Amino acid sequence: MLQTILMKPFSESCARNQAPILAQLQSLFADRKQVLEIASGTGQHAVFFGRMLPHLTWQTSELPENHAGISAWLTEAALDNVLPPIALDVRNAVWPIAQVDAIFNANTVHIVSWPAVASLFAGIGRVLAPGGILCLYGPYNYDGNYTSESNAQFDAWLKARDPQSGIRDFAAVDSLAAAQGLQLLQDVAMPANNRLVAWRRDGVSPAS
Repeated sequence: MLQTILMKPFSESCARNQAPILAQLQSLFADRKQVLEIASGTGQHAVFFGRMLPHLTWQTSELPENHAGISAWLTEAALDNVLPPIALDVRNAVWPIAQVDAIFNANTVHIVSWPAVASLFAGIGRVLAPGGILCLYGPYNYDGNYTSESNAQFDAWLKARDPQSGIRDFAAVDSLAAAQGLQLLQDVAMPANNRLVAWRRDGVSPAS
């Protein structure tokens, strides 16, 4: 058990932002049953939100190379409502999960390429049930402008690391959501110039 604990990956920023995100999810997911977390990262969010929102079944997902770290967190926490990670690449046309009534993702839209963001929303359109809730956490630009100098610096760092990444303009992301039958519920300012954006899926399947 000691070895498992020592192998756990840890993100300081993840630990810092959990409480503000929880404050939003407590109302947004109050009547939800099963949440798919896309790109669970270290696994910290899954354990924290699974513990604090015990009425939810929280399904973790990640690329296979990140499963061990998530599993270390889940093993230590031993929460019955948080499920082992499934192998999910947002770029794939088929996702290994049936319909869910909620989806959560933190800090992916600005990390992957824009075609991958489009694939992400196409996948969400396939698995999010009518009336389902999508919540995304991360930074956005508005009308082509950064919301802070720190976000401008962060964007430059992202693009130096990978030219296909970068902070996205909210209108472009919302357009992808609308194409999947998602209507904006809220766009809330969060600490460190991030946002918690939520959409609700309508009752009609989007055109393929």
